Amino acid sequence: MHRPTQRTIAILGCLVVALALASFAQERERSQVPDQHKWDLAALYPTEAAWRQARDRVAAQTPLLRQYQGKLGQSAPQLLEALDVMSSVAKELGRVSVYASLLGDQDTRESAPQAMRQEVARLASTFGADIAFVEPEILKMNRDTISRFIAERPALKVYEHYLDDILRRQPHTGTESEQKLIAEAGLMAGAPSDIFGMFWDADFPYPSVTLSDRRTVKLNASAFNYYRALPNRADRQKVMSTFLNALGAYRRTFGATMNANAQKDLFYMKARRYGSTLEAALNENNIPVSVYTSLIEGVNANLATFQRYLKLRKRMMGVDELHYYDLYAPLVGSVDLQYPIEKAQPEILAALAPLGPDYTAVIRRAFTGRWIDLYPNPGKRAGAYSDGSAYDVHPYMLLNYNGTYADMSTLAHELGHTVHSYLSNKNQPFPTADYPIFVAEVASTFNEALLIDHMLKGNLDDATKLALLGNYLENIKGTVFRQTQFAEFELRMHEMAEKGEPLTGDSLSALYASITRKYYGHDAGVCVVDDYVAHEWAFIPHFYRTYYVYQYATSFTASAALAERVLAGDTAARDRYLKFLSSGGSDYPVALLKTAGVDMTTREPLDLTMRAMNRVMDEMEQLLAKRKTG
Repeated sequence: MHRPTQRTIAILGCLVVALALASFAQERERSQVPDQHKWDLAALYPTEAAWRQARDRVAAQTPLLRQYQGKLGQSAPQLLEALDVMSSVAKELGRVSVYASLLGDQDTRESAPQAMRQEVARLASTFGADIAFVEPEILKMNRDTISRFIAERPALKVYEHYLDDILRRQPHTGTESEQKLIAEAGLMAGAPSDIFGMFWDADFPYPSVTLSDRRTVKLNASAFNYYRALPNRADRQKVMSTFLNALGAYRRTFGATMNANAQKDLFYMKARRYGSTLEAALNENNIPVSVYTSLIEGVNANLATFQRYLKLRKRMMGVDELHYYDLYAPLVGSVDLQYPIEKAQPEILAALAPLGPDYTAVIRRAFTGRWIDLYPNPGKRAGAYSDGSAYDVHPYMLLNYNGTYADMSTLAHELGHTVHSYLSNKNQPFPTADYPIFVAEVASTFNEALLIDHMLKGNLDDATKLALLGNYLENIKGTVFRQTQFAEFELRMHEMAEKGEPLTGDSLSALYASITRKYYGHDAGVCVVDDYVAHEWAFIPHFYRTYYVYQYATSFTASAALAERVLAGDTAARDRYLKFLSSGGSDYPVALLKTAGVDMTTREPLDLTMRAMNRVMDEMEQLLAKRKTG
C-alpha cells in the first residue's frame, strides 16, 4: 500500500526466523526484535522533544502565512516569496506528520502517539484554512499574468505545474470563505478512516481457531493472511469462515463507518461542484473518468481469462469443487517457497539488477540503513507500506514479514515505492517531488515483475517452476482482477449513496457478494463463493481512500508493459523508466506515463497483460501434461 502525500510508503539469524515462522501466533514483543530490523526514526527527529519543537515552529509559522493575503497578484517577487514560505512550512509539516504516524504504527495500542497524530491533523487543518486564500487569488490572475511573472522571476518555474493545476480546476474552486470551510472540514473528514483504523488495529476482538495440528491461533490481520494459505483444506476453510464471520458480527459498525466515509465524499463532491464522487476524485490528478470505467468494462470483458485461471487452480489442487477459501493455498503443495530475510535480500538485489547499479545501491541502503520495520509485533499496524513524504529524509517502510515468497514479493513491491520516492526527492524540488497516486503503484509492481522473471530464470524443477508461474498468476488475480472487483464495488457503493440509497452493513454485504460471485463464476460453478465472503469488504482499509484501489490495476498493466521492454535489454526503455521515477509530480500522471512509454487512455496495457496471462497458463498446462506423461 502507498500513503499520501507520497504514501499514497544486518541480518537476523536463520534460527530466529525459523522459530518465528514455526510459531506465527507467538508474536515477539517489539523489544525482542533486533534493532537492525526496526526503523530508526532519529533521522526524522532525534527525540520526541525535538519533534515537539518542530511542531511548535509549524504552529507558530502557519498563522503568519495570512500576511500574504491580497498580495499574490501584486508582483512576481511577492508571489514567489509567498509560495516559498508556504512550501517551507508544508515541508516541515510533512516531516512532523511522518514522525507521528510512524511512531503510532509501531504500536497502535499506545495513546501518546495517537495524540501526536491528532495534533498533526489539527495543524494540517489550520494550515489548510490559513492558505485558503491562495487558490481564489491565483484564479483572479489569468494565464498571461502568470506566464509574465515566471518570465520575470525564473525561480517561479518550480511552481508552474502547481499554478497550472489551480487554473485547470477553476470551475471547482470556491470563494475564499468556501475554501476555508472545506479546509476546516478536513478535521472531520478523516474521522471514518481513523475510527476504522483504531477499531481494526487495536480494539477489534480477533477470533481464534484450533487447527488440525491442535494449535490454537489468534486470527489478527497478519495471521489471517498467513493461515488462510495453509496446505490443509479443512484448516483453510475454518480460518476463513471464522475470520469473515467475525467481521459479519460487526457489520453494522463497519457499515456505519463506511457510510460516514461515503457521506464525506458526497460533501466534497457537492462543495466542489462535481457531477459525481468519481469525477471529483479523479479530477484531482486530471485522470479522465473513462480510465476508471474502461478498466471495469475491460476486466469484465476478460472474466473468461480469469475463470480459466480458476479452473486451472481447481485442476492443480485436485478438488471436486473449488471454493473461495482455496484461492490462497499453494498451487503446488510439495514446493515450500520459504524466503527468510537473509535469503530474500540477495534474490531481490539480483532481480533488480537490470535497472542498474545506482538503483540497487538505494536498495542496499534501505537494507542496511534501518529504513525498514520488518517483523510483526503486538499492536503493530497490519499490512505494508512505504512512506517517502519526509522530503529531506530517506523513505521509511513498514512490513509484517513472515518469510514466504509472498512476503519477499511484498518487500520488493514496497522497495519500488521507496526508490521512486528517493529518486523523486533527490531530483525534484519540493514543490514537484510529490508524485501523483495514479503512478505510485507502477514502481512497486514493476519490481514484482522483475522479481518473478529473475526467479523463473533459475535452475528450477518443474514443480518449483509451476509454483512460481502460479504466483505470477496470483499477482494478476490479486492486483488486476481483485482490485478491479474492489473498484467496481466502490463505484456501485458511491452510486447508491449519490442516489440517496442507504449504506448499511447488510446492503454493502449484499452488494459485495453479488459482484464477487460474478467475478469468480459462482453461478457457473467455477468457484463457490460461500455466504460469509459477503463480509470481506469490511476489513479492506483502502475503501477509506476514495477511488484508490483501481490504480493498483492500472499501474500493474502499465508496469507490465514497461518491464517487458527493460527485460528485453532495451536500455533506452530503462533510461526512460528511471527518468519517470525521477520526475515526481512535475506533470500530470497520464502525461508522465506517456513519456515513460505507455498510454493509459487506451486498452492496450490491459490487453497486453491478458495475453501474458494466457501465455503463462499455456506454459503451465504444458508442464502439467509433461508431468502426467513423465
